[in-house]
Amino acid sequence: MRVGIASDHGGFVLKEQIVNLLRDAAYEVVDFGAPHPSPGDDYPDYVIPLARAVAAGKVDRGIALCGSGVGASICANKVAGVRAGLIHDVFSAHQGVEDDDMNVFSLGGQVIGPALAWELIQMFLKARFSGAIRHQRRVDKVSALEIQPVAE
Repeated sequence: MRVGIASDHGGFVLKEQIVNLLRDAAYEVVDFGAPHPSPGDDYPDYVIPLARAVAAGKVDRGIALCGSGVGASICANKVAGVRAGLIHDVFSAHQGVEDDDMNVFSLGGQVIGPALAWELIQMFLKARFSGAIRHQRRVDKVSALEIQPVAE
């Protein structure tokens, strides 16, 4: 599986730890940056290329980090074809994929530590979309929003 990962300075330390764990677990990792921690960097500069790669199928799944994970999640969800979730618990890590076809996992580098982050990421990467009719119907409704004009 090819996994993309991106972070700003707020998630940088955790990103580096996760990259090593992913590689040790034989995942192919594409690191979208940041290349080094810099307090003046902006998460969209790294998360947008990651999200576009997920949407284009260049990576199978994405992991987006910032200090809280909130900004990275909001940013990733602006890219058509991306379904990002801010995850800090075990149930949501797999359920978001199984029911909602989540393809980008967002978390806060200043919110949780590396052991829990790794456990959650493993669950995210191992989970598969159920394809159940009710779940596909819901995903289709959400996807339709990407092409609808904004109502006045």
